[in-house]
Amino acid sequence: MAQETPPLIVTLELDGAAHQFFTAQRTRYFPAHTNYLEAHLTLFHHLPGNNAEVMDILAREAAGPPFSLAVTGLHNMGNGVAYTLQSDHLQRLHRRLQEALRPWLLHRDLQPCWPHITIMNKVTAYKALRTWAELSGGFRPFRVEAWGLGYWHYHKGAWEAAGNMPFTQPGGSP
Repeated sequence: MAQETPPLIVTLELDGAAHQFFTAQRTRYFPAHTNYLEAHLTLFHHLPGNNAEVMDILAREAAGPPFSLAVTGLHNMGNGVAYTLQSDHLQRLHRRLQEALRPWLLHRDLQPCWPHITIMNKVTAYKALRTWAELSGGFRPFRVEAWGLGYWHYHKGAWEAAGNMPFTQPGGSP
């Protein structure tokens, strides 16, 4: 019996400095016993892991330009904290991908895009509120660059890097 290819997770790849910053925040605040991932911005949570048409759709969108996102604040998620990001370019990209990938999307991935990077999760509401207040107090908006799409195989909790597709068109958008 052939082994089924695990589902695919699609993320937005950020510039190196941004990735390092968010991963350092995640390392500092995420409970160590459940923190087995670096910081990431998930676009799609569950796609077929071995579908050539899905990969072609992702590659077509990766042919676009890199673009900028605004890191606009912090969000208290009740039992966690996330940085919130905003980009009209990302919203358009996500809608195009949703439309093209619709036959394979589960309910969760049909929802509007809420760009965020979770740096703390699965903690008490009190701890989340304290961390949110601490980080929000000194927060100043800043910008990061999106450099491509990342894709990962999901193995019942563990993520295995499966590759990335850098944005290839010159230029970019604010």
